[in-house]
Amino acid sequence: MPGGHPASWEHLRPIWEAIAAKVDAKTGEPREDWAPGKPVTGGEPCTAYIGPNGAGHYVKMVHNGIEYIDMQLISEAYHLLTALGGMTPDRLSEVFGEWNQKELGSYLIEITADILKQRDPARPTRFFVDAVLDAAGQKGTGKWTSVNALDMGIPANAIAAAVFARCLSSLKEERVAAAKVLKGPPARYRGSRPRLVEAVRRALYSSKICAYAQGFQLMAAAQKEYDWTLDFGTIAAIWRGGCIIRARFLQKITEAYRRDPGLVNLMLDPYFRKVLAAGQKSWREVVTLAVRQGIPVPAFGSALAYFDGYRSARLPANLLQAQRDYFGAHTYERVDAPRGKFFHVDWPDPKRPQRPV
Repeated sequence: MPGGHPASWEHLRPIWEAIAAKVDAKTGEPREDWAPGKPVTGGEPCTAYIGPNGAGHYVKMVHNGIEYIDMQLISEAYHLLTALGGMTPDRLSEVFGEWNQKELGSYLIEITADILKQRDPARPTRFFVDAVLDAAGQKGTGKWTSVNALDMGIPANAIAAAVFARCLSSLKEERVAAAKVLKGPPARYRGSRPRLVEAVRRALYSSKICAYAQGFQLMAAAQKEYDWTLDFGTIAAIWRGGCIIRARFLQKITEAYRRDPGLVNLMLDPYFRKVLAAGQKSWREVVTLAVRQGIPVPAFGSALAYFDGYRSARLPANLLQAQRDYFGAHTYERVDAPRGKFFHVDWPDPKRPQRPV
């Protein structure tokens, strides 16, 4: 994701494209004969000039923010199928392996399948994943993405939820102590395991769409803020190979922005609208089931809240803004006046006259 001066890019371009990961020009699938440090001929190189000054670094930051939520969603799917479905890691490895052959196919799903079947080298009678302490670290790029989203007023709540989930996981000793005194419902599921697996798969894909929608929405705001011109179809295309979030469905994002370069939100694309409509029932069932059973699903839940908030023509922010005008004279807009025209009510006055501001 190179940025900087265009002349510098042109100077380095032959080398950069030669060593970059390659994908099939027609399908967008990664070339199997490519490996880091092993240039190959043919295919599309997964690199492109992003823009001037820090545009490349910024897009890479957002990539990592999406990576955070992608990993958290997969972890929550694993938790649900373990705690409610009673599935062992080796069986879950088979499930993730099957998912990797379909629309969820990605590097992260692939390595998850590989991790789950791994035995603990120190004690081969148990699975490796059961030997790993449940306290996640972080380098900061997810936090930077969330902070920047807050600064620009972009609702990247699912990405932020993934960051906070890591923060909560790090409080291991506190959580162990709290588990002894803060009781919730027992995690029991008496339904069909295959039905649960399919519901979680649909919920995972739907949540993933929302997560990527937030990332691209943030980049759209950034290009206005920093005076860049970002090609979102190209950004999705270069993420198809050689990076952590490389996934089959990035081809669909590329196609969405090729169809409509001015697409306001990924969820509004016909393909993704159809997927969300098909997966919505299962998505809600999974989140409801998790809440009832006391299984934390901050990423699934935040993504669903984003979807429901974005599709709501009216939100309760009218009351919130009225409260702000009451205690701080922060003004408000009216439903029967043009956007950008503000009013204030003189609240201490019993007759409360309204006046434009």
